[in-house]
Amino acid sequence: MKIVDAKIVVTSPGRNFVTLKLTTDEGLTGLGDATLNGRELAVVSYLTDHVTPLLIGLDPHRVEDTWQSLYRGAYWRRGPVTMAAIAAVDVALWDVKAKAAGLPLYQLLGGASRERIGTYGHANGRDIPELLDSVRARLAEGYPAVRIQSGVPGLKAVYGVSGTYDTGAPVLHQQARPLVEDWDTAAYLRHVPTVFEAVRAEFGAELPLLHDSHHRLTPVQAARLGKDLEPYRPFWLEDCTPAENQEALRLVRRSTTTPLAVGEVFNTVYDYQTLVTEQLIDYVRSAVTHFGGVTPLRKLFDFAAQYQIKSAIHGPEDISPVGMAAAVHLDLAVHNFGIQEYSGHTALTEDVFRHAYTFSEGHLHPGDAPGIGVELDEELAAAHPYAAAYLPVNRLHDGTVHDW
Repeated sequence: MKIVDAKIVVTSPGRNFVTLKLTTDEGLTGLGDATLNGRELAVVSYLTDHVTPLLIGLDPHRVEDTWQSLYRGAYWRRGPVTMAAIAAVDVALWDVKAKAAGLPLYQLLGGASRERIGTYGHANGRDIPELLDSVRARLAEGYPAVRIQSGVPGLKAVYGVSGTYDTGAPVLHQQARPLVEDWDTAAYLRHVPTVFEAVRAEFGAELPLLHDSHHRLTPVQAARLGKDLEPYRPFWLEDCTPAENQEALRLVRRSTTTPLAVGEVFNTVYDYQTLVTEQLIDYVRSAVTHFGGVTPLRKLFDFAAQYQIKSAIHGPEDISPVGMAAAVHLDLAVHNFGIQEYSGHTALTEDVFRHAYTFSEGHLHPGDAPGIGVELDEELAAAHPYAAAYLPVNRLHDGTVHDW
């Protein structure tokens, strides 16, 4: 079998998505997600100009060899653009390989390690009463765990909280130019424990609650927040401090027993070495789409398992159903699965990317269609072209650009 065509499809059925479609001389096709939110066209160029010409004529069964060739052969390694492009190729090759075998991808990864995949949903509100309503909505949808994010008194807009802009545009939506959020760390640190207190008072001690700090805290601030949240027993505190500074997590770890989750901005296993070997985190958060695909992420999970660290694949709305499907197959197969983030997609997105995976009673399953189980409607995708889009920029009250 040989690859005879490699096509990149860019579509925006609510969010921008970049999809690689490989076709073989035996008529099999494979899809891979190459979406990099806010920098989508950089990956399109990387694939079109530098990667897809190298794929024509290759044996699609040689997944590991192709991955190593694309990673090592360019000399310039790592980085989100490179790794998103490699991820698209890797997942598309796995898709072809599993289709050739007539099996769902998880069977090629060792088979199922569980019957279904537990998820958490996103609850948010401009204030605590609105947040409580959002938690109720997620529980009604069947989610067994909930991430809670709240507006902060005195701040006009907070990322992760819908509807806090004066324009009425939800913060979670991409924007044609970066919107500017104001930020006050002291106000945030005062507010978050009261949020947990209110949610626990309303929903009890059993509901797993998660929270994301979006990298905005210093190590000392993160340690303080982790300790302040201990009475409410969070499932985890996510991205409490900029993840590039791995040593910072030593201070946080020494200061609190609150579980820590990190890694959605990481691209390779090298980003995790200190965090894993020193057991500074409890969950690894990288996405299939941004980590180079199924091949390296499976290896990361095996590495983390030696230190009792679990998987928690990044799963926002800007990971396409192709990337989500690959994640769900991996979730079902790995032994040290922890939890899967699942935001769902718009109805239009699901029409463009018809998928076999299902969400029921708060749990996902990849289904048993051969491959990853996603089909791309290219005609519908073409009817919804790319639109320039960026995430917000954070600034302190004095105008200084703050960490994300």
